[in-house]
Amino acid sequence: MELVEQLKLQIIEALNLEDIEADEIDPAEPLFVEGLGLDSIDALELVVMLEKHYGIKITEMEVGKQAFRSLNALTAFIQEQRCPTQGS
Repeated sequence: MELVEQLKLQIIEALNLEDIEADEIDPAEPLFVEGLGLDSIDALELVVMLEKHYGIKITEMEVGKQAFRSLNALTAFIQEQRCPTQGS
């Protein structure tokens, strides 16, 4: 399963979004306010989800803001954390 699809299911489960199907989540849409419409409580749940499923800790607010811009941004963030750029 692609990471984007996996994240959709994990977000729905972690945030109890019972009235949203995975295929309704546009990976390019913002996760907060407009788009999926998540709030600050949801952000905390997402941080916990990332740590639980991927072993990734977000300790800085600015890092979290960038990672949670959209599902595409979150996917890229996870991939970057899993495989840091070699030789830099």
